[in-house]
Amino acid sequence: MEVDIQVCCEDLFSDRHWRVCHAFATFVTQRTKTGQKVLLKPIVPHTQKEKVEYSVAVERRRVRMLHDDIISDLLSHGSFQEAHSSAVDGAVAAEKTRVESVELVLPPHANHQVNTFGGQIMAWMVNVATISASRLCQAHPTLRSIDMFTFRGPSQVGDRLLLRAIVNNAFKSSMEVGVRAEAYQEEGPNRHINSAFMTFEVLDDRGKPCTLPRIWPEPLEGERRFQEAIARRKIRLDRKYIISRKQTEVPLSVPWDVRNQVYLSYNNVSALKMLAARNKWRLTSEKDEVHLYTLEEKSTLSFRVEAEVDVPANRAFCLLSDLRNRTNWDKHYQKCELIHQVNDDDFLYRVVAPSVAISSSAKQETGILQDFILLASNRQPCGSRDPYVIALRSVSLPTHPPTAGCNRGEVLCAGFAILGTKDNKSLITYYNQASPEVLPYISTDIAGLSSSFYHTFCSCSKYLTRNRLHSVPADQDQAKSSEGSSEADTLSGRL
Repeated sequence: MEVDIQVCCEDLFSDRHWRVCHAFATFVTQRTKTGQKVLLKPIVPHTQKEKVEYSVAVERRRVRMLHDDIISDLLSHGSFQEAHSSAVDGAVAAEKTRVESVELVLPPHANHQVNTFGGQIMAWMVNVATISASRLCQAHPTLRSIDMFTFRGPSQVGDRLLLRAIVNNAFKSSMEVGVRAEAYQEEGPNRHINSAFMTFEVLDDRGKPCTLPRIWPEPLEGERRFQEAIARRKIRLDRKYIISRKQTEVPLSVPWDVRNQVYLSYNNVSALKMLAARNKWRLTSEKDEVHLYTLEEKSTLSFRVEAEVDVPANRAFCLLSDLRNRTNWDKHYQKCELIHQVNDDDFLYRVVAPSVAISSSAKQETGILQDFILLASNRQPCGSRDPYVIALRSVSLPTHPPTAGCNRGEVLCAGFAILGTKDNKSLITYYNQASPEVLPYISTDIAGLSSSFYHTFCSCSKYLTRNRLHSVPADQDQAKSSEGSSEADTLSGRL
């Protein structure tokens, strides 16, 4: 199970509140006698916020499960600096930062099952890590984050805990300290029970990070830890960069490679689910049970189009999840090619679509081509009331730079949510998060003067209904899919 933990602080005199830290803890439970895992009762989310977190937790688990593989890929393909390059003037030998401590587990340190409290072990590990960090910087370090704190086994009352810490690597203003905890009795081998990687900084009087001395790693194992610390830092920076992208920043596309693909996929799916969970959607138009909603927030304008279709949810997901099929029902998808299948759920596509440029002098529309490099992340439901998800966002690929014949478009957050309804039907909802610059193109839809959204969605519905039982190859049935779509759809290419 995943437990969301938030720690906040309150100043009772000034009524000031601030967040101290945030973490997700993963627990498993075992029967005391047999040691077998216990099958947990499913959690039933009630509020909209709980439903979103319930669904996104699946994505976080996916990231955790692949963490070791990401580290391995980085070490095998990454062009990291050589460890011996750190042996420069002023570098501190890693051996000088080594710390060992022994703690005796007493009854106050354990729960009713005489197992040591996890928090107590964490406190002891932070203590030795702080001492190790201070030996490098000769100052009072500040703990900023703990990466992959893993409990490998229990310890009990009467155990001695051997805690070891050493600085693995020092960067410009941060350092990584590796900590290992082993438990032992008077007889028997040491048991590896915990490990963690902690990031420290040293702050000046103004609260700004100070420059740290370089580290000189030990041979062999020290060099391995040195390189792995670089890989973990790369993961943290990728994750921070991807998740913290602002919609007003240009470009919106994030470079895609094997080192950040898991986090891009996670952010792709979670962003769409968060957008779908917003509660301030305003109904703009309604025609034949096709509803168009808008949501205005700060500098972004989002759209939501939904309708019920007489197609099972799993079948609709199968047809819509391959973007190449979209050329069968959306005449504004002139071409869609699969660039790369990342895994069973994530795909990279190049989409070519018509665009509209407005001439400031003649006020006439001039047709040009526009292309997109899209990451499509497809997800099965993780609960009975969770939809199928097809999330789309722009990425940049060195192998597919912008070309002279096309304007490179960008999508921050878009995609489908497909929810099964009664009578084996589907509620299909399409989302798109756009910048204000495209507002002139869709103002007629918002004002109710045009029904281009309606016609495009009807074409999609007809395509799904025709192929309710059997698939149709891409580019086939193109003429049929354009029925009822004669109106100019100036935004559809952007969708």
